[in-house]
Amino acid sequence: MKQLVVQDLGRMSYGEALTIQDEANRKRFDEQIPDTLFFVEHPPVITLGRATPEADILISAEERERMGVEVHRITRGGLATYHGPGQLVGYPIVHLYERAVHIKRFITTLEEMFVTMLGERYNVDAHVDPANRGVWVGAQKITAVGIAIRNRVTMHGFAFNVTTDLSHFDWIVPCGIRDRGVTSLEQCTGQRISLDEARRETEGFFRQTFGYQS
Repeated sequence: MKQLVVQDLGRMSYGEALTIQDEANRKRFDEQIPDTLFFVEHPPVITLGRATPEADILISAEERERMGVEVHRITRGGLATYHGPGQLVGYPIVHLYERAVHIKRFITTLEEMFVTMLGERYNVDAHVDPANRGVWVGAQKITAVGIAIRNRVTMHGFAFNVTTDLSHFDWIVPCGIRDRGVTSLEQCTGQRISLDEARRETEGFFRQTFGYQS
């Protein structure tokens, strides 16, 4: 079975985590490291995909400065996404080798992994939507997915709302979708579930789904 290294970065700024991703991407392409999954929790930050219009940020620069909210435009697909406390962010650094064949399958499999985990572990009826990326509970997104490829190696990844303050999504048009909402594991279950537990479950399902040794 394939090897996977998992590293929990704790709470870390988006810029610091991006630097770590960049270095790991290069090392993975050069076969210096195996596939790697970084887990991280970010302070409040808004990320913009390559094609995101500035109008999808709904709070002013003055408000962002007052609240200490950073904005980063990055290389992934997708549109505006919020990251913040109570959200489990995962960055898989995975060598796909044949990008054209595997990238769409990788993203779809990642989404389906969350659907399975949410159903089996938390009795949450989640689904994927062919028209909109991510994982949904009804018309509300619980996990955002945005992957970029460089040197046939994945970067960026997923953002799983565990105990996230959902009011912070009012700062943006989430993923460019104006007629749907967001939810969290806490809201769906009525229980306060720790990030540590969510991380353990996510790691286990990631290993099982993508065929890594335990």
